[in-house]
Amino acid sequence: MTESLDLTFHPLTQKLWRDFEILFGPNGACGGCWCMFWKLRGKAFTENTGNAARQMQKSIVDSKIAPGLLAYGDGYPIGWVAVEPRSAYPKLAHSRALKPVDDKEVWSITCFFVAKKYRRQGVTVELLKAAVSHVKGQGGKIVEGYPIDTQKDMPAPFIYTGTASAFQQAGFKEVARNTPTRPIFRYIIK
Repeated sequence: MTESLDLTFHPLTQKLWRDFEILFGPNGACGGCWCMFWKLRGKAFTENTGNAARQMQKSIVDSKIAPGLLAYGDGYPIGWVAVEPRSAYPKLAHSRALKPVDDKEVWSITCFFVAKKYRRQGVTVELLKAAVSHVKGQGGKIVEGYPIDTQKDMPAPFIYTGTASAFQQAGFKEVARNTPTRPIFRYIIK
């Protein structure tokens, strides 16, 4: 599937911000989130979607923090994966379903966005592999993700955290499951 695409991956920096905006479109991917859902809790998120969320994410990037990776194919930004230390995602700290497995330092993969034209072509699996390489380059040892595990075919907005099958294809292993459809997967970097 992705054999026909010559994919490259780059951390989101100020220089690539415009590409992020192009990929996410005027509505900020899903519901104006601009990938801030896991960074803001409760009302802080619901009151700050759209342009406010875009500005918050831009401030993070402007502060020289790369909150994830962009995938490029055919010369265009076609995909996104959010990956940062778990501590960058306050909403995770308060999730019963996704509570920490242990006290080890982990990097969390919280979100994917793939341009419609490139979905169902293995881009998510390649983004997962790129995220592992990125974390390894930052000195991280454990990469964790929180996919949806369902037998039903679901619309893309409902599987923004990825699918269990994509994580399995990328070499991740399930380490916990606190609800039937929300496992926690890990990749241990050697």
